[in-house]
Amino acid sequence: MSYVGPDFEPPQPRRRRGPLTVALAALVPGALLGWLVYETVGGPGDDGGSGRASVRSSSPAASSAPSDDAKEPSASPKPTTTPSASAPAASGPLKGKVVVIDPGHNPGNFQHASEINRKVNIGTNSKECDTTGTSTNDGYTEAKFTLDVAHRMRTLLQEQGATVKLTQDGDRPFGPCVDERARIGNQAKADAVVSIHADGSGAGNRGFHVILPGAVHAGAADTRAIVGPSRDLGERVAGRFVAVTGSAPSNYIGDGGGLVTRKDLGGLNLSTVPKVFIECGNMRDSKDAALLTSGAWRQKAAQGISEGIVSFLRG
Repeated sequence: MSYVGPDFEPPQPRRRRGPLTVALAALVPGALLGWLVYETVGGPGDDGGSGRASVRSSSPAASSAPSDDAKEPSASPKPTTTPSASAPAASGPLKGKVVVIDPGHNPGNFQHASEINRKVNIGTNSKECDTTGTSTNDGYTEAKFTLDVAHRMRTLLQEQGATVKLTQDGDRPFGPCVDERARIGNQAKADAVVSIHADGSGAGNRGFHVILPGAVHAGAADTRAIVGPSRDLGERVAGRFVAVTGSAPSNYIGDGGGLVTRKDLGGLNLSTVPKVFIECGNMRDSKDAALLTSGAWRQKAAQGISEGIVSFLRG
């Protein structure tokens, strides 16, 4: 997610912390919380028949996820205004749980400038419907990245019995707008919503960060009821993302802890269910870009985020 355009205004500069060890230490409370609960309900080696909430990347379903490094969204998208519904949920520890995955941006947004530039109400004020997102220097787009990770997550979470919905699946010409993205999660009565992104910061800026909703009560926005559970979700996602991908928290935002609270994002401000964003890395840094364009690493990213969601839902 580039910090240029709607919902993506740059946050106020923060004082950079010290070395990476400090950044990792700052994440320990959240990561440890996610890790302890994850260990309680089960880890990657648990037997599926035990009823523990593991998410196994070595499973047949996971291995069937896209693995090539240049996976494209499906061609000839058909217009739709409804979220992509999941297949019937399998039996598993997340049976009865609803997860909404929000792949940031739409591959067709760049062809619909007037539509995505129109203003929508984000609760506290108005902003543009959406942006095109960012890309690597070699042209691999954020929209392709987010959709690929979302597909991998859907496979993993459906294995656990969850009902999974995508806000878009490359099946509409553009959008949805940020207000509709929030509305999809609300109307689904989602138990958890995660919006997938990748940043477009400067070279040398590396790492991931998870964006949490701040307490907003103005206009159509009232996030007070979801601030606490959203932080819990975000801490667990961050903790498992570190453990599975080996990536470090951002060295340029978040004070080294990998968690950032914002009050200017319509996708969070209008949500009535627990929701976080994750910026999986910086597409404009060559080292991060090498990870983001790797199918094997994207599988790890999907695994880490999914394990965080499982940990949150299993409590």
